[in-house]
Amino acid sequence: MSGLIVLAVVVLLVLIIAVKSVMVVPQAQTAVVERLGKFRTVAEPGLNFLVPFLDRVRARIDLREQVVSFPPQPVITQDNLTVSIDTVVYFQVTDSRSAVYEISNYIVAVEQLTTTTLRNVVGAMSLEETLTSRDAINTQLRGVLDQETGRWGIRVARVELKAIDPPPSIQDSMEKQMRADREKRAMILNAEGERESAIKTAEGQKQAAILAAEGQKQAAILAAEAERQSSILRAQGERASRYLQAQGQAKAIEKVFAAVKRGKPTPELLAYQYLQTLPQMAQGDANKVWVVPSEFGKSLEGFARMLGAPGEDGVFRYEPPEEEPPSTAPEEDEESVKSWFDTSTPPEVAEAVREAEAVARKEVPGPTLGDQAPRPGQPG
Repeated sequence: MSGLIVLAVVVLLVLIIAVKSVMVVPQAQTAVVERLGKFRTVAEPGLNFLVPFLDRVRARIDLREQVVSFPPQPVITQDNLTVSIDTVVYFQVTDSRSAVYEISNYIVAVEQLTTTTLRNVVGAMSLEETLTSRDAINTQLRGVLDQETGRWGIRVARVELKAIDPPPSIQDSMEKQMRADREKRAMILNAEGERESAIKTAEGQKQAAILAAEGQKQAAILAAEAERQSSILRAQGERASRYLQAQGQAKAIEKVFAAVKRGKPTPELLAYQYLQTLPQMAQGDANKVWVVPSEFGKSLEGFARMLGAPGEDGVFRYEPPEEEPPSTAPEEDEESVKSWFDTSTPPEVAEAVREAEAVARKEVPGPTLGDQAPRPGQPG
């Protein structure tokens, strides 16, 4: 029975020794191993063997990049204003032995070093520079922290400022200034919009006035041309009418004269015909008074004696010559006279009418969407 107990103890010791002599390190981690309290090695990821009861793991180090967010820190600027700054530091352990033996707690050390460096950097800047120079502050912080933490086996990747909060009084002043700036920009935009609108309106009125003036000009030209052509046509019509009347009168006189010659009138007949014509002459527009001389009959008798010859009854009658010269009839219309009776529209008048119709049909250009002026309060 005692032998079984001894065997069980031996097996248990063997199992304990086997467990103590084997160590598995996860990926992206290392383990600092000490033997009898002295640094022995840094165990890499994977299976590692230890000497039981002599070797022990001092610390396990995470080799991944770590993110540490520090609470807001009060920092005084160059112009003696206190601002609250939140900082985020991204760092990575590159030397596990230095991270364990060179510093007791590297996370606390990084926090304190960040606070100190931040106060030094921001203390050399004014509030305005601090608010507008985040990239410069981040670069300076990273450079100083990376240099100081290198001996701890730590590499600082980057430093970010999450927030920079000025004092409440400064925030109120900044809000008022921002509000004033916004109101100023709004007023400027309104003024620009009204200006653009006025310009567009003036340009539209200008174009309308120009088009109206052009229309009035064309209308006046056409009216003058129409009046001119109308006067010319009336004059040509009157001229043609008088010409035709003259031709008619000439034909009538010719026929009357021929009839008189064929009838061989006596002085008494001529006097009678003259007296018959007097009432018609008195009905003219002038209504003049005609006075017949008392010796008018003797004058006609002398005229008949001079041109006529006595007949068998002793009365003088007009005797045409045996061979009469051909009567001179009015000549036919010449080419220049034929144009008086042309009723077609002259080419220049037709051209002027076409131009007027083209101007009347011309579309007036209007403002486009891209040319519309911005409304007041709306950015252009």
